[in-house]
Amino acid sequence: MKRATIKDIAKILGISPSTVSRALKDHPDISEETKKRVIEIAHKLNYRPNLIAQRLKQKRTYTIGVIIPQMVHYFFSSVISGIEDYAYEKGYTVIISQSNEKYDREKNNVNIILSSGAEGVLISRTKETTDFSHFMNFVDYDIPVVFFDRICPNFPADKVVVNDEIAAYQATKYLIQSGCKHIVHFKGPNSLVISHKRYTGYIEALKEFKIPIDPNLIIECDSFEKGAQVTQELLDKGIPFDGLFAVNDDSAAGALVTLQKNGIKVPEQVSIFGYSNSIISRVTSPMLSTVEQPGYEMGYTAAHMLIDRIEGKTTGKHRSEVVSTRLVIRETTKPVENFEF
Repeated sequence: MKRATIKDIAKILGISPSTVSRALKDHPDISEETKKRVIEIAHKLNYRPNLIAQRLKQKRTYTIGVIIPQMVHYFFSSVISGIEDYAYEKGYTVIISQSNEKYDREKNNVNIILSSGAEGVLISRTKETTDFSHFMNFVDYDIPVVFFDRICPNFPADKVVVNDEIAAYQATKYLIQSGCKHIVHFKGPNSLVISHKRYTGYIEALKEFKIPIDPNLIIECDSFEKGAQVTQELLDKGIPFDGLFAVNDDSAAGALVTLQKNGIKVPEQVSIFGYSNSIISRVTSPMLSTVEQPGYEMGYTAAHMLIDRIEGKTTGKHRSEVVSTRLVIRETTKPVENFEF
């Protein structure tokens, strides 16, 4: 069926299209009787406003783009929920693109977002990204950018992050106060700021409690498979450890599986702390102690910052918002009495 238009309603009622338009917008210059007749005919014809035409007329698309590394990752899916909820509240449509941790794909996603007519973009970059020049295309076209979680240092954009350094310090401190003396750290990729911050927090806790820093216990590892493999290598080499702080829950879960296969009791012999509070942390046995990374709040905050920029409510100097984390103590760590969070 042909879609009903304002002109169709005007023709039936014998009035001008502009009168119909104003009646549908509840304009005070139009009589209540005319408004009533217009609305009745609109309902009969199943009239729906042509939002695309309206937005072209306004020179607005009310669309924002999102570029994320992985759609299936629990943290990023939580972020998307927060973004979409705030965008929906404000009448914006969200276009989501996934880089799948590939730099070339991320560059292509930038072009797609630019072509879509998005008025702003939210970005969490890939592990591979070290050259940020493709993101400058948004700046060149005066399209506001907000980075979240995986930020680009010194890039002219707003940012939303979590207190990674403090969270890592607290998690490592908890392991130390539970009796751990030889704590492994599964470190994230060197290309990411979050990796450095979590590593720094780990180091700060060791220094505070005068525990020697052992390079053999610091290993780049951020996947389930590598977590399982690296843990087996540590055991095979006879390197002693009684605690583990991992950059994410996936690598922590990999370590847990390997320790159990080798008959090592968790947390009696080795305590484990993950990071993210993803679904995997709640389905392992024992369940993982972890740092809760509030993805929904981060997404909601990032979308709020972006739309404020788009609508001119925020101007001038770029700013950073820090979203707080918390320790979630479960079964892979021993209890600590009166721990100060």
